[in-house]
Amino acid sequence: MTNRILAVGGVVLAGTIMIMNGVFQFLEGLAAVVNKDFYVATRHYVFDFDVNAWGWIHLLLGAIVAIAGVCLMLGQTWARALAVVLALLSAVTNFMFIPYYPVWSIIIILLDVLVIWAVLSYDRPDAREA
Repeated sequence: MTNRILAVGGVVLAGTIMIMNGVFQFLEGLAAVVNKDFYVATRHYVFDFDVNAWGWIHLLLGAIVAIAGVCLMLGQTWARALAVVLALLSAVTNFMFIPYYPVWSIIIILLDVLVIWAVLSYDRPDAREA
């Protein structure tokens, strides 16, 4: 019984974190698009993009991640694979965004790792028996 609860609870946790991550990334991108001076980057960083470009990347990725999180919580099977791909993409994007907003980017990366773990440890037969 405990394994069944953990199996379902892990996906609910992953979906909730994806929705939160998506909203946070959307707001992070909105801040960059509205106010280009909000983020200050270190000079001569390998992944040097315009702050406006980062804003649009985070806006779009955030919206897609939040929608995928809702689909994951609704029980869509395809959303599990999409959740892993989007969490990986989000983690890589935030890794490249570290010079602009280091602490926040690392927090988002950790949450992405938690989403990947929760989705991949989900055991479908146990969840059906719950």
